[in-house]
Amino acid sequence: MSEKLPANAVVVESALRELGATGEIVVLPEKAPTAATAAAQLGCEVGAIANSLIFDADGEPLLVLTSGSHRVNTELIARTAGAGKVRRATPEFVRAATGQPIGGVAPVGHPAPVRTLVDNWLSKHEVVWAAGGHPLTVFPTTFDELVRITGGTPVDVE
Repeated sequence: MSEKLPANAVVVESALRELGATGEIVVLPEKAPTAATAAAQLGCEVGAIANSLIFDADGEPLLVLTSGSHRVNTELIARTAGAGKVRRATPEFVRAATGQPIGGVAPVGHPAPVRTLVDNWLSKHEVVWAAGGHPLTVFPTTFDELVRITGGTPVDVE
């Protein structure tokens, strides 16, 4: 399957295999700029989409994997992360931290580990869909697997 995947998705696929993840990367027929459009293409609930949001937490990258049905409360996340200030990262900051573009940031496959928080709400879904390193790629996983492969901390995000 790797030969048909975009280069960033190949990196993510390799990281998933190394981490013992079970899901295979799927190429969507069209970009999914929102959780709702991704859910419609995948035939799942919006809440089962794990949005990958990179924040600038006092100059360090912070990945928040949040349910597509939630908005992140940055003040809550700042307190949870022990950061003085948490703000949405610029596209350049995201690319530098993850090697991936906004709209396709995967939970893994970054040049260096990124501190990760995982929305507890995702645990309500048997299957969770996360980005695969490119705006057209996703993979199925579970809440427990996301926490394990990212070394993430389960938290409430709103």
